[in-house]
Amino acid sequence: MYFRSYYDLLTDYAKFKRQKKEVNDNDFILGHLHPIFRDKHASSGTAKGAYFYQDLLVAQRIFQNEPQIHIDVGSRIDGFVAHVASFREINVFDIRPPENRVRNIIFSQLNFMAKLSEEMIESCDSLSCLHTIEHFGLGRYGDTINFNGHLLGMENLYKLLKRGGTLYFSTPMGEPQQVKFHAHRIFSLRYLLKQFNEKYIIKHFSYVNDDGYLFENVYLTEENINTSFNCKYGCGIFELEKI
Repeated sequence: MYFRSYYDLLTDYAKFKRQKKEVNDNDFILGHLHPIFRDKHASSGTAKGAYFYQDLLVAQRIFQNEPQIHIDVGSRIDGFVAHVASFREINVFDIRPPENRVRNIIFSQLNFMAKLSEEMIESCDSLSCLHTIEHFGLGRYGDTINFNGHLLGMENLYKLLKRGGTLYFSTPMGEPQQVKFHAHRIFSLRYLLKQFNEKYIIKHFSYVNDDGYLFENVYLTEENINTSFNCKYGCGIFELEKI
């Protein structure tokens, strides 16, 4: 396979040099060969996985819902936040500072396990926290160690959002529920629903399974709740309305 690829490269290079001579080009010099063999037979890109689907799905929902103020807590800057910033302002809270400033992204460094200031209470009508809460309190990102860090973060999400506002929330989902210190937690679906009970109405639930495929706006049955949709390390994606 390697020799075939190199033979094809040299054949293509010879053809390219002949074409340069035929068109009498003096604008480009031919630099050193820089072979890249892996791309020729690869697909055009990977369009699956928890981050790909959650970032795209939630950004689309925010575009459709047109909130007044959207705040994000700790989601991926080069994925979801960038998607949203392409069409509106987004306020971002993260425990780590950004490397640079980007138009439409308003950044504030914040420990989201700490007590919120009074002016932050019910300060937005739209809020996102994607694939983030599972890290709270595990020290991976420079945060303090706190066994209940995820509960502190979830309580602050609730306080930050106005009544009737929308929370877009995603996190690893699977059985058994566990902590893989200091990487992340994996939550059972039943546990997550317990945390949302009497606080939110579930407007949409989607999930990405262990193979990286999205199942959008699915119905929650007792069997699916008990098995977390047979995931070991999937991703639950919630759209919730604060009661």
